[in-house]
Amino acid sequence: MSRQRITLEICTASPEDCVVAEQGGADRVELNCALMLGGLTPSLGSLRESRAAIRIPLIAMIRPRAGGFCYSASEFKVMQRDVESVLAEGADGIAFGILTAGGKVDMKRCRQIVRMAGGRQVVFHRAFDVVPEPITALDQLIDLGVTRVMSSGQEASAYNGAAAIARHLDYSAGRIEILPAGGINRFTVDDVVKRTGCNQVHASLSSGRKDFSVAARPQVSFGGNLKPPEDEFAVTDQKAVIHLRRTLA
Repeated sequence: MSRQRITLEICTASPEDCVVAEQGGADRVELNCALMLGGLTPSLGSLRESRAAIRIPLIAMIRPRAGGFCYSASEFKVMQRDVESVLAEGADGIAFGILTAGGKVDMKRCRQIVRMAGGRQVVFHRAFDVVPEPITALDQLIDLGVTRVMSSGQEASAYNGAAAIARHLDYSAGRIEILPAGGINRFTVDDVVKRTGCNQVHASLSSGRKDFSVAARPQVSFGGNLKPPEDEFAVTDQKAVIHLRRTLA
């Protein structure tokens, strides 16, 4: 008996990434920028070019900064403007997460964002993985009408958190989708799918690409304390997407 086709979502950071993901067999992309920071809101130019370049569904990240998910009034206004912009430019949905200072789902603000989505897909991203009471959070997100929750099972990876993901899938009983994410690749995906019973996965499959324009001054860094290599950036790895798609087929 053949296994149900698993939906493959690829995390991307550019129009080129989106094209590579689609050509590699992805069913959906999540467009971000600054993946090293966990993914932030993509630029309007990146969104427009990505939307024009692919036919598969595109989910736009709405995250104004790195470093937690409890936002100031000004940051929340930015998120609202970004939701308006990405949906006007053809995004099929949004990924976001807003927590209180205590790490719980910020129901008031999340409800405003869901309403702004106007029936398009709404994804609560991995902010879910730090809430203190995940079952309570699931109930809240179901009540809000969120389409799906992205989660590693509150562990470092979906492989480590597979048991919790399975419990959350069982508890949600189809009332909300659960999207396993975090460390998923062709070596771990089979195990995650089997242990969770999920019908979709989210993966960031990238490799490094060199940019030698900075080679003359290797002592100069633009990344603050993080100090990523200035002569390299990550791009979606098409071979990795193809291999993962074949593993899931």
